Amino acid sequence: MLLDAWIAVGVVLTIFPLMTLSRLGPDIILLGAVVVLMTLGIIDPQQALGGFSNSGLFTVAFMYVLVASIRETGGIDLIIRYVLGRPNSERGALVRLLLPVASLSGFLNNTPVVATYIPAVMSWSRRLRLSPQRLLMPLSFASILGGTITLFGTSTNLVVHGLLVERHPALAMGLFDLAWVGIPVALAGLAYLIFLGPRLLPSREGMSKAFANPREFTIEMEVDPVGVLVDRTVEEAGLRHLQELFLVEIERAGNVVSVVGPGEQLKAGDRLVFVGTSDAAVELQQIRGLIPSRDEASSLEKEFKERRLVEAVVSNQCQFIGQRIRDGRFRTLYGAVVLAICRGGERVTGNLGQVRLQPADVLLLEARPPFIERHRQSKDFLLISELNGSARPVHEKAPLAWAILLGAVLLAALGVLSMLNAAMLGAALALLSGCCSVGAAKRGLDTQVLLTIAASFGVGAALQTSGAADFLAGSVLSLVAGNPMLLLITTYCVVAMLTELVTNNAAAVIIFPVVMAAAESLGVNPMPYVVAVMFAASASFLTPIGYQTNLMVHGPGGYRVSDFLRVGGGLNLLTGAIALTLIPLVWPF
Repeated sequence: MLLDAWIAVGVVLTIFPLMTLSRLGPDIILLGAVVVLMTLGIIDPQQALGGFSNSGLFTVAFMYVLVASIRETGGIDLIIRYVLGRPNSERGALVRLLLPVASLSGFLNNTPVVATYIPAVMSWSRRLRLSPQRLLMPLSFASILGGTITLFGTSTNLVVHGLLVERHPALAMGLFDLAWVGIPVALAGLAYLIFLGPRLLPSREGMSKAFANPREFTIEMEVDPVGVLVDRTVEEAGLRHLQELFLVEIERAGNVVSVVGPGEQLKAGDRLVFVGTSDAAVELQQIRGLIPSRDEASSLEKEFKERRLVEAVVSNQCQFIGQRIRDGRFRTLYGAVVLAICRGGERVTGNLGQVRLQPADVLLLEARPPFIERHRQSKDFLLISELNGSARPVHEKAPLAWAILLGAVLLAALGVLSMLNAAMLGAALALLSGCCSVGAAKRGLDTQVLLTIAASFGVGAALQTSGAADFLAGSVLSLVAGNPMLLLITTYCVVAMLTELVTNNAAAVIIFPVVMAAAESLGVNPMPYVVAVMFAASASFLTPIGYQTNLMVHGPGGYRVSDFLRVGGGLNLLTGAIALTLIPLVWPF
């Protein structure tokens, strides 16, 4: 191998552990890799930026706008309201939940589908007296399975197809070509979840019980009407920097002052709500001018229009990961106060100010009403939902948004327009019809995914042009002894393993040139290997970090990594076996 090829391989071998172990986002790591490769002359600027002109990338971007129009009009809520209902058994509940989710995920990005369903499933499970743990993991897995049915199903399918068309235009696939394998895989996976899932899923109390009683983690005091704190500010009263306590809100004359600032003036009879450790209550008792609250009803159990209790799932991209809540100035940045933290299905006890945030932590926040809309699309949170809140109302344009999406799908499926043109037309109609505002469309674009995809193209180009892909392909061929079927199995297993550790898009795009070089050296049809890459990149059931929807349900469901291994291990083997059996039959070597 030439020096350029060794450098390209070295960069790739550095990328994967960095994605797995560091707190940097995959987009930053891959963009950094592209900069290094371009600086060293392994790729030229045109190759480095080639991903930004790929048709697959733009198709993904326009599909995000279509998905945003469904979300903004409450289109998924419409299905939730009429489909969930009141089943008579747990398996009946799984059928009502999983079949629509898998169907939706064939045409919509999985993340907004799961994000919309989670709050509905949490309240639905309470009505059915089922633990949310019995439903949330199957919800995520069903969305993944549904994404394998069509080329629109996942961004990975669109991107890999874009790479294929660039290399071999004659091999372009139709929208439903994957369904020959995708439907059997999805049906087998759903049957596994419905019939075996209830035996494998955990049944612990989880987050809903951890946050059930606000009185357990709040301490309430009153301002003595004749005490020294009357008319003093919070800062002057010494209540701003207590060691193990946060002043959350003030209840005053039937109203509430939430997210209290240091300049807020205390009045006689104010009820002060603190969050902190029970031991810290002694510190409050010693503050002159404060007396124990005489009202037995907890302030947090009362309804105030100025306050919202919100559950937020921490993203692995949150800027506070690894930081203590107090040090990170959480209240200042978000205008919200952390009341409690749930991790692994159990509430974190002790001094909240000293807790270092981790991905998938579920935070119980008190915030003002604008917080939800302002941060709903924040990359710091995977999911934000109002505590015990009902589903978002169905708007009158939901049918039109669905009609636009279905129209785009039909135009692409019938070959009237290319997938890029159909998605572009659909996005334009969604904006012009008012189903989606420009602001909502911008918020709906997952820039991290788009940048990750674009940068992955640069890394893939480095492997191809430097000769590293041919060398690696030759090494793989020697291992599989030139057997096309063994090469297919190896391709599937490698991509499936990488996708559990890093982003599925990056794994697919970087491995693609190696797989294509191996197929071309073997002199066989590359299509089975392309399809294997698509399916393996979606087969992410083993870990919570392997797929974003898994991370989204990890916290609210109170799951442990062992739960994903137990339920997802069998599902990985089942879907892999079916895919590897059917792919060569549909696309012969």
